[in-house]
Amino acid sequence: MIKLTSTLLTLGFCVSAFGADYKLLKSLPLGGEGGWDYALADADSRKLFISRGTHVSVLDMDSEKLIGDIADTPGVHGIAVSSKARKGFITSGRAGRVDIFDLATLAKTGSVAAGKNPDAITYDAVSDRIFALNGGSSDATVIGASSGKVDGTIPLGGKPEGAVPDGAGHVYVNVEDTAEIAEIDSKGMKVTRRFKIDGCDEPSGLAIDTKNHRLFAGCGNKIMAVVDSNSGKTLAKLPIGSGVDACDFDPGTGFAFASTGDGHMTIVKESSPGKFSVVQTVATQQSARTMTLDRKTHKAYLAAAKFAPTPPAAAGAPRKWPAMLPNSFVLLVVGE
Repeated sequence: MIKLTSTLLTLGFCVSAFGADYKLLKSLPLGGEGGWDYALADADSRKLFISRGTHVSVLDMDSEKLIGDIADTPGVHGIAVSSKARKGFITSGRAGRVDIFDLATLAKTGSVAAGKNPDAITYDAVSDRIFALNGGSSDATVIGASSGKVDGTIPLGGKPEGAVPDGAGHVYVNVEDTAEIAEIDSKGMKVTRRFKIDGCDEPSGLAIDTKNHRLFAGCGNKIMAVVDSNSGKTLAKLPIGSGVDACDFDPGTGFAFASTGDGHMTIVKESSPGKFSVVQTVATQQSARTMTLDRKTHKAYLAAAKFAPTPPAAAGAPRKWPAMLPNSFVLLVVGE
């Protein structure tokens, strides 16, 4: 990734010539306790939701100020919203449930049981349903967004990670341990197709270009795989950094993004039909592995923090995770 960008600059090219000139605009100190996972920028409500271990921090994207907090979400991973139902949904992984809140007031209004360790979550407008992906039980819990009740469970045949709807009645899910994408019929609540992601190990983040039927999967072996959602064919494999955990796509610019824990955000574009290239690599911060896009302003938001040195582990002992330094949690804002 870095080598590619350096090569372009050596040859006299500027990344802005490809239409991308992103940079780190600011770092917003948020502090507080708790790690993080997914974030969600809801362009309609102008709210940004950030998972924080046992609670969800909420910012106003226009003022970039904290405006609320949703408590008691143990092991929170992801957030999804339904503007139609005026509700938000949170996967509380350690509790094995999905918590529901009012999108305007942020007050919790209920919860429903999910599978084991619900993780990623997405809303499908065609079926008006929420799909919570359960990493521990290898299935998806389907919830009616308006009713707030469980409609069913879909076996996925492997550990699910990222999920995206295509706006045409399908939800696509990365299956991490089989390196596949599963296609769900959102109304019929069943898997209709599965296709292998060529050359991809442990796909996590997933994004979609619904207009051109492109899926962008962030893979653990430092590539972004581009898959045609119609044919299931892997069209391209682009270099990214290590530790990818989120991908997103901006229909307003045509850019696909991958954020990686080594401190980089890679931007990819389809330059001509079936031809893809890395157009820019933006330096962010170590640990900034998850991201979300505001489709109104085209800014990207990435969470990050600083950590103490990794403690040594005895031979055969489980790996010890480094401690997050107090009040080091920040929100990075990347834009043009």
